[in-house]
Amino acid sequence: MNSQFASTFGLTAPGFPVVAGSTVQRVYDDLRKRIITIQLPPDTTLSRTELTETYEVSQTPIRDALQLLKQEGLVRIYPQSRTVVTRIDVLQIYEAHFLRVALETEVCRRLATDPDPDPSVITRARSIIKMQAAVADDSDQIAIFQELDELFHQTLFAGAKRSSLHQLIRERSGHLERIRRLHLPEKGKIVSILDGHHGIIDAIAARNEQGAVDAIREHLSRTVAKVEDLRKEFPDYFV
Repeated sequence: MNSQFASTFGLTAPGFPVVAGSTVQRVYDDLRKRIITIQLPPDTTLSRTELTETYEVSQTPIRDALQLLKQEGLVRIYPQSRTVVTRIDVLQIYEAHFLRVALETEVCRRLATDPDPDPSVITRARSIIKMQAAVADDSDQIAIFQELDELFHQTLFAGAKRSSLHQLIRERSGHLERIRRLHLPEKGKIVSILDGHHGIIDAIAARNEQGAVDAIREHLSRTVAKVEDLRKEFPDYFV
């Protein structure tokens, strides 16, 4: 979730990392978004010359943005040759999921047991769910729905004062985010996401520690359970 989107809706919570407004950051954010939403599918060749024209920048910020994407495993750079969007790596999906479950479970546990809870966290989270519901039936708004989904989870981390850990998850979740995007069009998936978000927030608001833990674990497991089905459906997208 980029900070510009969050700020547009007035939802940038205290503790959210501020995205630098640099040229490199702008190019990186847009390329990353296009990769994880499969606008740039696996095996797509990225021409630096074309990218400089698209973003109206010099070669230097393009190079630096591609290096950031390489660190996330989203592109492979062949020196003096080309840059290619990587295929989805199942091992990295499971590693990212393991990290995400471990961290988000503890975040929800802490929010549910905080002796001095901040009610604005619940308010913000419920507002995001409402916005997701507003675009849920529009297939042209899937990218927005996915961004709101990330903002929902970012809000929980910020509420627990662990925003830097959300950034860590983001840096490790490029492959996981791509299968989430492939899974979204499945019938009933968006409804299940909304139900999951409601369950998480309802449990936190009710101070139900075990309920919050169970809700986040179930919520995070649904897409990963579909990995093999998605690999069969999109064989050319996976390693």
